Amino acid sequence: MGNRGMEELIPLVNKLQDAFSSIGQSCHLDLPQIAVVGGQSAGKSSVLENFVGRDFLPRGSGIVTRRPLILQLIFSKTEYAEFLHCKSKKFTDFDEVRQEIEAETDRVTGTNKGISPVPINLRVYSPHVLNLTLIDLPGITKVPVGDQPPDIEYQIKDMILQFISRESSLILAVTPANMDLANSDALKLAKEVDPQGLRTIGVITKLDLMDEGTDARDVLENKLLPLRRGYIGVVNRSQKDIEGKKDIRAALAAERKFFLSHPAYRHMADRMGTPHLQKTLNQQLTNHIRESLPALRSKLQSQLLSLEKEVEEYKNFRPDDPTRKTKALLQMVQQFGVDFEKRIEGSGDQVDTLELSGGARINRIFHERFPFELVKMEFDEKDLRREISYAIKNIHGVRTGLFTPDLAFEAIVKKQVVKLKEPCLKCVDLVIQELINTVRQCTSKLSSYPRLREETERIVTTYIREREGRTKDQILLLIDIEQSYINTNHEDFIGFANAQQRSTQLNKKRAIPNQVIRRGWLTINNISLMKGGSKEYWFVLTAESLSWYKDEEEKEKKYMLPLDNLKIRDVEKGFMSNKHVFAIFNTEQRNVYKDLRQIELACDSQEDVDSWKASFLRAGVYPEKDQAENEDGAQENTFSMDPQLERQVETIRNLVDSYVAIINKSIRDLMPKTIMHLMINNTKAFIHHELLAYLYSSADQSSLMEESADQAQRRDDMLRMYHALKEALNIIGDISTSTVSTPVPPPVDDTWLQSPSSHSPTPQRRPVSSVHPPGRPPAVRGPTPGPPMIPLPVGAATSSLPPPIPYRPGPQSVFANNDLFPAPPQIPSRPVRIPPGIPPGVPSRRPPAAPSRPTIIRPAEPSLLD
Repeated sequence: MGNRGMEELIPLVNKLQDAFSSIGQSCHLDLPQIAVVGGQSAGKSSVLENFVGRDFLPRGSGIVTRRPLILQLIFSKTEYAEFLHCKSKKFTDFDEVRQEIEAETDRVTGTNKGISPVPINLRVYSPHVLNLTLIDLPGITKVPVGDQPPDIEYQIKDMILQFISRESSLILAVTPANMDLANSDALKLAKEVDPQGLRTIGVITKLDLMDEGTDARDVLENKLLPLRRGYIGVVNRSQKDIEGKKDIRAALAAERKFFLSHPAYRHMADRMGTPHLQKTLNQQLTNHIRESLPALRSKLQSQLLSLEKEVEEYKNFRPDDPTRKTKALLQMVQQFGVDFEKRIEGSGDQVDTLELSGGARINRIFHERFPFELVKMEFDEKDLRREISYAIKNIHGVRTGLFTPDLAFEAIVKKQVVKLKEPCLKCVDLVIQELINTVRQCTSKLSSYPRLREETERIVTTYIREREGRTKDQILLLIDIEQSYINTNHEDFIGFANAQQRSTQLNKKRAIPNQVIRRGWLTINNISLMKGGSKEYWFVLTAESLSWYKDEEEKEKKYMLPLDNLKIRDVEKGFMSNKHVFAIFNTEQRNVYKDLRQIELACDSQEDVDSWKASFLRAGVYPEKDQAENEDGAQENTFSMDPQLERQVETIRNLVDSYVAIINKSIRDLMPKTIMHLMINNTKAFIHHELLAYLYSSADQSSLMEESADQAQRRDDMLRMYHALKEALNIIGDISTSTVSTPVPPPVDDTWLQSPSSHSPTPQRRPVSSVHPPGRPPAVRGPTPGPPMIPLPVGAATSSLPPPIPYRPGPQSVFANNDLFPAPPQIPSRPVRIPPGIPPGVPSRRPPAAPSRPTIIRPAEPSLLD
């Protein structure tokens, strides 16, 4: 390999990678990609090749690179290359790699100079490289040749911009020394994507091909047309050297000799050449690695701090110590009791913000699910009227009754009270399920000791099941007590006198007008024109209406639906839908919304559906079983043979409704109290006072506190992670001290890149000296074509005259003498070398007669911008 700097960086990156691998993580350094940009035959591929240190890219004259080559260098113990388009083949001979690149280029673009933006992806695995991405791009051209399209210039520029726009890419703007630097398309493109010049390095190639007597010294010293990161000169192999199989090492030696022997470059030979370019790029990679270190260090330190508390317990850990086992058992049982109580009673710490849990779910059962179940049992109008009619007739027997019988009222009430058993027992089952789930959630902290967790769950669950029987017996006793005596003197009972008036007020109870009962998002399933379509709205339920809005700001109201004559019915969930649906419809067979007889409202879970149903219940919208009286009038006539019986049915119906409402109110109040006292509070007391004794009696302490294999592995992993984190932090500290970060160069005046069409300064060359060097005659050349020169006064060329003031183009100099058309700047004559032996008093180098010109152009050719 020819890149020593890269070889020095490899151990640093490998140490970092090893440190992160030891803790099971990846170290994302995201090293920059390096792209070479320049004109055709500027030497881009040679620069890239020298950086890698291998001879593997196609070479020649004209446009050789006709497709982007994305070269991924990957660190590996073995050295080989492979292409993305033929992964199965591994190339160990780099001459074959070059031939494959040429063949793949011709396959897509043809053999007649065509180009393509489709990249060739090449991966080189080697123990001498960093994980880098290098990009060889086609040269910028302006005139299409062969099969190239007319807009070849714009296609290539777009292609280049795609690769160099990435912030982490370093741009090598390659310009040959024998062309005008001010017209460098490579520098202009780099300026577009990197206006601050932080990512752009100028590379001057073909310094050995400049006309004799000219040099690029002022450009390379960054005095002429400066760049923030300056320029680096390189001398690549010629086509003859390549054909003669001159290797890269010999080429680097020849390049070194050139810079040391050239009089214009020998003083800066240590800052020129491919090795210095490699060093500069490697320093950029070092800077990038150093910039990544603080974030990596912070990440490791935060992980280390999070582990220190647990690791402190494990440092002197002895698994078989009985004292430790006793202490751990007591602490875990105590913590289990605290966690259980917090989940039931509620707590401010460790609040679950994703779903309801523990006591909140039980509260929902008490005040939403259970009341709704009671309402569904209560309102069965059709069956109730039929039963009242049969009871009245059976009590009268063969006689025709003149008065409404009390026994019919008691019989119906007792039958209605018995129906309360089912929803009450269902409520107990739901609470038990929530308690068991809460126990399982709390025992998750005991997972380190599987036997202890299993025994704890078994003991507490068994106790809950025991309390279940006691609780259900007590609830059934409450219902039997209600059934045993019908208290018609209750203060809320309407009595016979008000029974008739009650019928006109049935189902008219409403909450406070305009009181908002609930707000929330619901989906209307059948509102869309397409079948099965749906749309989400913000719903507001009040005591009198249901409104929906576009969003929760409630500014754009879509519709307001009065609650009169509305009922709720269940709707089956769709086959492909994951939402739970219920419907609202009008009992008078009217459209509810537009042409819809019912609107289907969907929620994400069944719990949300139950909660919304309970809210509608508070607003007076009941389930479908609560039929309106006029719907069953025709059927009731089959049970009412005469108006007198019909009046008696209506009276008892209202009395039953009043008394059952009293019983429901009592049951709704007593049920939560009974369950809390007999089940939940008793379970909490059992956990706090008796659980530990039951655990000791169920098994010996050693078996209970036997550590799981997973826990032992976790402890070992934690200790290993802790030491690996400390080692990684030490490695990062070593890298920080063993590497040096190069500061970013200060900004320079690069306005020449922004306005290349303005006055371009003339090339910087040394003026003619009156003394010629011995052994080397001054070069003689004819007049330079170009704009007319301003005549000089007689004797101006003598050494007694002061040097002329340098000319700097710009708005001030153009109009300095109130002349709208000033004469162009003076073009200096051909520079001549100053001999080493100069008499005393003679200056070694006179100041230039005219300012610098962007780049080195052949002295005989005028700049097109002058």
